[in-house]
Amino acid sequence: MNKINLPKVLHSKTPKSYKNKKLNNANFGDFSHNDYQVFLHLISKIGGVDEYGKYLQPHELQREHILTAKEFSSLFNTNIHHSYRVLKKAIDKLMKTDIKVEKEDDSGFCRINVCSKAEYSKNQGHIIVKFTDDIMPYLAQVKKKFVLYNLKEVANFGSLYTTRLYELIQEFKETGWLVKSVDQLRETFAVGNKFKAYRDFKVKTFAHACKEINDNYDMDLKFEEEKNGRKVVAVKFFFKKTLIHNVTNKAGKSKNVYQKPKLLVKNKKGKVKQINSDILEGQLSFIDLKT
Repeated sequence: MNKINLPKVLHSKTPKSYKNKKLNNANFGDFSHNDYQVFLHLISKIGGVDEYGKYLQPHELQREHILTAKEFSSLFNTNIHHSYRVLKKAIDKLMKTDIKVEKEDDSGFCRINVCSKAEYSKNQGHIIVKFTDDIMPYLAQVKKKFVLYNLKEVANFGSLYTTRLYELIQEFKETGWLVKSVDQLRETFAVGNKFKAYRDFKVKTFAHACKEINDNYDMDLKFEEEKNGRKVVAVKFFFKKTLIHNVTNKAGKSKNVYQKPKLLVKNKKGKVKQINSDILEGQLSFIDLKT
């Protein structure tokens, strides 16, 4: 893999997902949960700030990245042999599927290809993916216009819809609530012609996602339906806010440290929930770098 001469990127200790908010709400077509996990893992390798904490522009970011089956297996807690199959299958989806993204001025949408090249190496146990020029602006960190979270936060989710709802929540983590129309949720969840009846859509997507998120985090996630007559037209979600602490380092630089809802695990009897401090350390809090 040939890397061009680019600014040195500051990589965090734990893999993080950086996405423009428009991409966070995008329609990823027929991506499976595994396909989407591979995509998230790949974009976590891009980074977004240089060694001095300055946000990098799209043309300054590396487009080509390697993801090994060992890395994927470790992050998403999967069997290594299963990870080989996931990576091999994902490169086809990454090459063939385009993403439907709303324009910045909300005047319409555009369709963007994820990558221009995708290789699978059986002997090396890895894939090499080169992102397209069109998608790079959506993967750059533009202050207040991108969503940031640690990938370990979504590693235990068993559903694509759970991961996607959790990502939507990250846009509003400081408010404690968000509202989406049913049409917007259908678009973000990319259900297409599935679950045409609203009840089926609710049960299979966001109702299940709320339960899975609450099973994993002390978030107290709930939802209310908003109706126009008898028809449900929107859903309002409520959850615990992310706590923000402003700290100043030794150099006098001010930073916001985000303390997210705690991860929960059940004891052997499955009754008492406890905090898994090993996961919490360095993974469920992160620093918002300022320029």
